[in-house]
Amino acid sequence: MSDLVAHQSGFIYNQEERARRDATAWTLVQGLLAPIQFVVFLVSLGLVMRTLLTGEGADWAGWSVVLKTFTLYTIMVTGAIWEKVVFGQYLFAPAFFWEDMVSMLVIALHTAAVAAWLLGDQWLSLENQLWLALAAYAAYVVNAAQFLYKLRLARAEVVAS
Repeated sequence: MSDLVAHQSGFIYNQEERARRDATAWTLVQGLLAPIQFVVFLVSLGLVMRTLLTGEGADWAGWSVVLKTFTLYTIMVTGAIWEKVVFGQYLFAPAFFWEDMVSMLVIALHTAAVAAWLLGDQWLSLENQLWLALAAYAAYVVNAAQFLYKLRLARAEVVAS
């Protein structure tokens, strides 16, 4: 199948891209980091909700947001490398354009949440810091769903090709 036909047919990968995806260690790195990030997200979500509901554990909640943001940055940097290897550009390859766009929002919200926590009440109250973290997490869930959908499509492509 030619590259043009593959992409116009709605396929995510042409044959060469699929081969590069399957050959690079960055695919495994992404496959390992994604569930780690999700576990960190779940723990942090629980800590943020606990603090929001009870007022207790603000330091734990804040540090968990920092850890979640660190895991996000890690998966984004390694994901950009993966995208470069597979598609020839670091971000916004046509096959993952919208996922990358939402990822930018996710990064911005996570970064703002960390900045708000580090600045403390100078910028936002604790309650508003927690709501900002939840907004970042909501955007993360949307982005994770986008990537899971693409993973499902990619698996269906293997069967169809």
